[in-house]
Amino acid sequence: MEDIEDKAVLRARDFWAAIVLMAVSLFFLWKTSEIPLFGGNRAGVSSAAWYNSAAIVPLGIFIALFVLSVVLLVITIREGGAQRALTSVGIGWDRVEALRFVTLAVILFSYIACLVPRVDFIISSGLLITAMIYGYRGGDTARMKLAAGILFVAGLYALIRHLPQAEWAAHDDDWLVLALWLALTIWVLVQARADRVLRFVPVIAVVAPIILVTAMAFGFRQNIPNRGGLLFEHIQYHYYVTLRPLWRD
Repeated sequence: MEDIEDKAVLRARDFWAAIVLMAVSLFFLWKTSEIPLFGGNRAGVSSAAWYNSAAIVPLGIFIALFVLSVVLLVITIREGGAQRALTSVGIGWDRVEALRFVTLAVILFSYIACLVPRVDFIISSGLLITAMIYGYRGGDTARMKLAAGILFVAGLYALIRHLPQAEWAAHDDDWLVLALWLALTIWVLVQARADRVLRFVPVIAVVAPIILVTAMAFGFRQNIPNRGGLLFEHIQYHYYVTLRPLWRD
């Protein structure tokens, strides 16, 4: 009987999670629609083709997120999650789950709204990956608070110092986020003595953003945020000045 009750509670949570994901994906699809997708002609100059548009990557991500949220919503409705969610006073949240929800909201807001438009994309993504894996592995509330606190401090500084948009000649926010990332990485490695999985976090946090961002920028020729960021500006320089001439000669 307890297993049935637990499953009903989980399905009710899935229902609300699907609603939130659907709302988030629709919002970002709406904002992405403001980015020109198809080539046009402005003042006699033909713009880039659709496959070079900066809208391609976010469209793919948020369309996939929307589809996943619809699938999750359909599953919860079929299994009674919607009925439970809409008729019950609560869905069994406890303090830990509420803290997890709040800290995740803080982390995602700090990253999407504060860091991405202003801080080097690779550095901010590396900090996010490190904080997410460390903060939410094992369900330790202290880790969640630490991860959210670090992202909040980094995002708040970038937002205050460089509102409304990044200043490419100024890298103080890049240096701060890099310092916080290095400090958190050192702390993760210290904690890795008791958790071997954490040993791989620094590698993932460094390799994944570099590969994805360079592939987006030079392979798929996408416009990535803040191309004048502390780290990416050097990667971009050496790509065009050092590497590209090797296979063009």
